[in-house]
Amino acid sequence: MIGRAGIALVVASLASGASVARPSESAPVIAITFDDLPAHGALPPGQTREGIIRAIAATLKAERVPAFGFLNGGVERDDPDAARAIAAWRRAGLPIGNHGYTHANLDTVGAAAFTTDIVTNEAPLIAAMGTRADWHWFRYPFLAEGRSPAAQNQIRATLRDRGYRIAAVTMGFADYAWNAPYAACLAKGNRAAVAQLEQGFLNDARTAALASRANATAQVGRDIPYVLLMHVGALDARMLPRLIALYRSMGFRFTTLARAQADPFYAGAMDLSRPGPSPALANQPQLTGPPADLCG
Repeated sequence: MIGRAGIALVVASLASGASVARPSESAPVIAITFDDLPAHGALPPGQTREGIIRAIAATLKAERVPAFGFLNGGVERDDPDAARAIAAWRRAGLPIGNHGYTHANLDTVGAAAFTTDIVTNEAPLIAAMGTRADWHWFRYPFLAEGRSPAAQNQIRATLRDRGYRIAAVTMGFADYAWNAPYAACLAKGNRAAVAQLEQGFLNDARTAALASRANATAQVGRDIPYVLLMHVGALDARMLPRLIALYRSMGFRFTTLARAQADPFYAGAMDLSRPGPSPALANQPQLTGPPADLCG
């Protein structure tokens, strides 16, 4: 591990094109994952959950980019729009894993209730994916894996016994924070503010990508296949074509979650007999985030 100054130097080197330690692969790779299916964040006027999912799926298909979604089966479970959103994701051939039935936080509800949340979510997963498809990937809500070693170990043992792997996160830019102001600005018809949000979203994505590469170089000595955390929000859907273009302009290619986590770096997320928590990159970047009270 290196300090903030060291990370800053490596980020600057990457941004300027200077030579840094690289793997034998010709380009770094990203596996895109989307949390909170079927519903995340505020809905802008006139939009639906199904429409957001259809837009995301259409972009992924057009750009030939794989992705993996994570389901909260108890969220808006009585809303036909949410059910249509899940169906649209599956019609696009996109896989779904377990994100907990109610998106519960392990550190808030405790290990027993959290276990129930995991198991209860399996019936909606089977309904969506079928009995033959592999849905045994788990993404911790809030990325909270347990502050206490006892809770952490108990949940890892439960997941191991039920055949899961953990979907780790090694790249993210707090995309979730941008969806509420985006919906508010659209509702007010503030196009200048929307444009400001769009550019800020891309700026933070770039900052996070550079930082992940710098952190991997400092921590591992090479690029790893990065697992990107996103959410099925309205601004995520709007920005996904430009986001993919940004990553490609930075030299990234795209891969599946399974291929990314086949890298030895992710051994602790794939083999849950190992101690936790899941592998991660230290020294996360300082992001700008959306302007406070914009369109509020």
